[in-house]
Amino acid sequence: MTTIINTPGGSNGDSGSGLGLIIGVLVAIGLVVLFVVYGLPALRNNQKPSSTNINVTIPDVIPPAITP
Repeated sequence: MTTIINTPGGSNGDSGSGLGLIIGVLVAIGLVVLFVVYGLPALRNNQKPSSTNINVTIPDVIPPAITP
């Protein structure tokens, strides 16, 4: 009968430390903080503009166009 020995593969750089997960969580926390600091105040101040009256006077008679 043949004996099969399961040898571990070569080193592929994955040490199983979970560094990618830690960086991902820190980036997600940073995005949430940016949203709370800048996003929520911007959403709360999203209101209709104040009633500013812009008055433009238009002459009653428009002069004819000057053609060369």
